[in-house]
Amino acid sequence: MPKTDEVRREWFVVHTRSRFENVVFEGLQKKAFEVFLPKVRVKSRRRDRKLMIRMPIFPGYLFVKTRSNPYEQVEVVKTLGVVRFIGTKHGGPVPVAEETIASLRIMVGADNPIVTGNRLVKGDRVMVTRGPFSGVIGTFVRYRGKGRVMINVDALGQTAGFDIDQEDIEPLPQILA
Repeated sequence: MPKTDEVRREWFVVHTRSRFENVVFEGLQKKAFEVFLPKVRVKSRRRDRKLMIRMPIFPGYLFVKTRSNPYEQVEVVKTLGVVRFIGTKHGGPVPVAEETIASLRIMVGADNPIVTGNRLVKGDRVMVTRGPFSGVIGTFVRYRGKGRVMINVDALGQTAGFDIDQEDIEPLPQILA
């Protein structure tokens, strides 16, 4: 008799390479996995366009329904653009509740504005991803209001700070911080 975890499929979060969500989505679908990539309509950030485009709610992540056996998990990880499953160091990938996926499907289907993002805490390491400071790694100081944040860069025993749009930074994973 097979084990229950070998038969039942559960939802898991997969971390993708930056801006590879659609590539991973299509690759996993071709491998016959059930995949969910929640997207919302947002205004294009390019100044020369006023288009509404569909962007992932959680950049760099998507959901895949699979069994928690090593064979299927390796098939997922071998997909172009997949970095890893999200889970614990010793326990492996952590399943996501079916109710969470259902709730996300309802939210995306409603086509109303959805506010997302990481709540940063003073001292979090961040990287600037757009603008004149692109590539700068610094420390989050505080929220300034109206979508602006304060970032500090420590060098030579001194601190230099700057104010930047919150959408132009990304938190660094703890490994890189």
